[in-house]
Amino acid sequence: MSKPEKIVAVKGMNDILPQDAPMWELFENTAETILKSYGYQKIVTPIVEDTSLFARAIGAVTDIVEKEMYSFEDSMNGDQLTLRPEGTAGAVRAVIEHNLVYDGPKRLWYKGPMFRHERPQRGRYRQFFQFGAEAVGFSGPDIDAELIMLCRRLWDDLGLQNVRLELNSIGNADERLRHRAELIAYLEKHEDILDAEAKRRLHSNPLRILDTKNPAMQDMVNGAPKLLDYLGEESLAHLNGLKNILDRNAVQYTINPRLVRGLDYYNRTVFEWVTDELGSQGTICAGGRYDPLIEQFGGKPTPAVGFAMGMERIIELMKGLGEAQAPAQCDVYMVHQGEGAQMQAFIMAERLRDAGLDVVLHCATPAGAGSFKSQMKKADGSGAAFAVIIGEDEMAKGQAAVKSLRGEAGEQQQASVAFEELVDHVVDQIIGGGEHDCDDENCAEHGHHHRP
Repeated sequence: MSKPEKIVAVKGMNDILPQDAPMWELFENTAETILKSYGYQKIVTPIVEDTSLFARAIGAVTDIVEKEMYSFEDSMNGDQLTLRPEGTAGAVRAVIEHNLVYDGPKRLWYKGPMFRHERPQRGRYRQFFQFGAEAVGFSGPDIDAELIMLCRRLWDDLGLQNVRLELNSIGNADERLRHRAELIAYLEKHEDILDAEAKRRLHSNPLRILDTKNPAMQDMVNGAPKLLDYLGEESLAHLNGLKNILDRNAVQYTINPRLVRGLDYYNRTVFEWVTDELGSQGTICAGGRYDPLIEQFGGKPTPAVGFAMGMERIIELMKGLGEAQAPAQCDVYMVHQGEGAQMQAFIMAERLRDAGLDVVLHCATPAGAGSFKSQMKKADGSGAAFAVIIGEDEMAKGQAAVKSLRGEAGEQQQASVAFEELVDHVVDQIIGGGEHDCDDENCAEHGHHHRP
């Protein structure tokens, strides 16, 4: 019988392995803590939405909708569905569907996988993870500044350097229309310089041509009419208000008149956090204001602003700072030999967990239960502070051996402790001594207060 063919992951969709998990957890925990400190609340939306949601929100004439979405027909009922390519559309759909702003504006955040059928490269995958925030119901430049400053705090807390802020305003629809007419006229005069992609976008989405990376088009694009010159009084006042808050808070930024964003629902403020350390995939966070979107989805006119950051790209930057130290798997590793000792080890492990400690109990492999020596090797590799050892001798005495694993070889202490006193002893050792007077049966009420 032939060996079954090995199945591998779909191209561009990657596994996050246990050795990478600490870096991801560090990022997620840091980001969640910061968002909470600014008053943002978590929202979770489905990975699959109606295809029309994204076509309407993102714009039919965009790379995402035209070429990159994973769309399919539900064979059960014929519905046209799409794996979400970004997070804002679903969040806004949820805001409208559940009338979340009926009692006032909302600060929301989300995280999770997004899907785009792109050419996989460093920091860009077909399933990728985003962390995003949406502030719905706020109209002033102050909330734009808050989101930008929230990002700056995250970069600082993660220790990321060489991340710079680029800022622009793309005004309102009528201002873009005036600019669009003159931009198309200018580009038509230079049609011989336009590449195939630019020619395709010339009349459908000319603003995106300004964002081209084609070196042969840079000089021509630099001379194109600038949208900033078409802004009306209100859009200018909004931009200047934002700049004033950033200036007062020492946030460094560059005005980039070619920064336009690729999605149709943006207006006024657009921004990107950019690095030169990831090659062509230099944008790690992008966002802006999208006041028209909620009305476009059938809701009441409601201003909104948000951002999304690519988690893989930020993890790449974090890796450049050095590996995050893998946290200990547990506080205590239970070593045991013999059937009676195994049963007692199970009982003691549960009592230690009741006291709020993380405990790994040694379990058998196809090679067997393992000798004391091999089990102690596992205990040391787990990062545990202590090994609790139960064998035939310990069972006969009604005691467990508790060995410190983290001191120097000469400092590693070992003590014999009666089973009924084991939980108090280990907890006291882990929290550095001190009074601890709960009995084993009632330790659960202390929860994780014992954790170091």
